[in-house]
Amino acid sequence: MLAPSFQEEVDRYHQAVPEITRGNPAPIKDLYSRLDDVTLANPFGGIARGWAQVEARLDQAARQFRDGEMLGFDTVVSYTARDTAYLVETEHFRARLDQAAATEEFALRVTSIFRREEGYWKLVHRHADPAARPQSRRSLMQPPA
Repeated sequence: MLAPSFQEEVDRYHQAVPEITRGNPAPIKDLYSRLDDVTLANPFGGIARGWAQVEARLDQAARQFRDGEMLGFDTVVSYTARDTAYLVETEHFRARLDQAAATEEFALRVTSIFRREEGYWKLVHRHADPAARPQSRRSLMQPPA
């Protein structure tokens, strides 16, 4: 059997991402490399490095969401080289966050980097943040502690 093409892996990725918003991190975990250089910078802050930290952060993120529904992916660019590929996208979804009574709509600016490992594309970095739309200069300033 042939290893999946990068586009096939992107299709799997697009099916896996919404599962986090339903409280299920398993499908996105399946896409990740297990090497020590994997990273995750999700909207909840900080950067996880290494599979143990990334796995824990994915579990934490999944616990924050319920009743998710994917509204779509706007792909800005998709680039593939021999052993590295990346996506820059905006993800649009609806979900309940932190046990809220109603669902809300979210848009995340996302960069995802993949690496070919033993012939298969594996996710090695995902950075997602809520700055999917232009922000004011003030949004760069830290609030007073």
